[in-house]
Amino acid sequence: NGHIGFNEPGTPFGKETSIVELNQQTRNDNLRFFNSLDEVPTQAITMGIKNIMHAKKIILIASGAEKAEAVYKMIKEDVNETLPASVLQLHPNVVVIVDELAASKL
Repeated sequence: NGHIGFNEPGTPFGKETSIVELNQQTRNDNLRFFNSLDEVPTQAITMGIKNIMHAKKIILIASGAEKAEAVYKMIKEDVNETLPASVLQLHPNVVVIVDELAASKL
C-alpha cells in the first residue's frame, strides 16, 4: 500500500515520530513472527514521515510481486498522502533497491 515505516496511507507528511495503531493487514502481515494473531501488537512506534524526510540519505528496499504496484506508484504518480512512499520523490538522496518482481510494472 506504499507505507513507509508504519506510516499507513493517509498519514500526513508533517507527522513526526509517534505511536500508531496498526491496521489489520499490517497485523496479518506480521503474524509470521508470532504464534497467533492475539500476540501481534496492535500499536507500534514509528518514525514519522517528517523525520524520515530529514534524513541525509534514505534507502528503500522492496521485493516480491506484491510490491510492484506500490513501487510503480511511488515513482510514477504524483506525490500524495494516500501513498506515503511517494513523498520520497521530494528527497534529494534516495536509493531504491528492488528485485525484478517488485520492478515488474516499471
